[in-house]
Amino acid sequence: MPDSDEFDTRPVRTFRPHHDVQVDESVWPASVPAMAQLLREGLELPAGLTVLVGENGSGKSTVVECLAEAYGLNPQGGSAQAQLFQVRPSEPGAGSELTVVRGVKPRWAYFLRADTMNQLYTYLEQNPGRRTERLHELSHGEAFLQILRTRVNETGFYLMDEPDAPLSFTSSLGLAALLHDLAAGGGQAVVATHSPVVAAVPGANLLELGPWGIRAASWDDLSLVVAWRGFLRDPQAYFRHMF
Repeated sequence: MPDSDEFDTRPVRTFRPHHDVQVDESVWPASVPAMAQLLREGLELPAGLTVLVGENGSGKSTVVECLAEAYGLNPQGGSAQAQLFQVRPSEPGAGSELTVVRGVKPRWAYFLRADTMNQLYTYLEQNPGRRTERLHELSHGEAFLQILRTRVNETGFYLMDEPDAPLSFTSSLGLAALLHDLAAGGGQAVVATHSPVVAAVPGANLLELGPWGIRAASWDDLSLVVAWRGFLRDPQAYFRHMF
C-alpha cells in the first residue's frame, strides 16, 4: 500500500458500503454469504489483478455484476458507453448500495460477462464503432479472444466473469499472459474464474468465495486446485463414486 495517495495509481481503491445500508441476509442477493460480506464490509482492491474463485453458487458472478453496476459499467456486459445493450435482467441490482472510492481515472473500462457474450456479439455487429465486427463468424473461443484483443488492450479498469469459459488450455495460457501484462502495465482487473490457470497468474490477489463469504487464499490451498490435482492423478477414483 502506498504511503501517500499521491503515488496511488489504482483506478479503484475500494468499493465501500453506504453507512446506512441494511443487509437482510434472508433476501437475495444478501442471502449469498459473499454478497452479504460485500454489502457489509465492501471490498478493497489492490493494484493489478484480483481473482475470485469458488464453486457454482458461491456468488462470483453476482459479486462481479454488483461491482460493474457500482462502477457505472453496463452490468449486462460491455463498456460504460454500451448502456443500450440489454438482455433479460438478472443482475442483483445492489450496486447502488456501494460507493466507489476512485483513484486515477482510467481511459477505458470494460465488463466481459461470459453468459451474455452471444447477445453482445449481435449488438456489436448491429452497432459498429471504429471497426466492423464479424464475431458470429468466429468460433466461440475465437470470438472471446477477439473481444479480449480489442477491448482489453490498454491500461484501464476491467471486470471479467469467467473469461476462460470457452477457451482451450492453450488459449487459457494466453489469457493468463494477457492479464499478467495488463497488471504489469498499470491496469486493474477483477476476474471470476473456474480456471486454475488464470488463478495461477503471478502476483494475483486470490479471493476464495464460499459459505464463509470471501477470504484471502493461496493458489496451492484453493479447493479448485486441490480437486484438479486429485482428479488428474487418479480420475477413476472420482468416477467410482459417481458411475
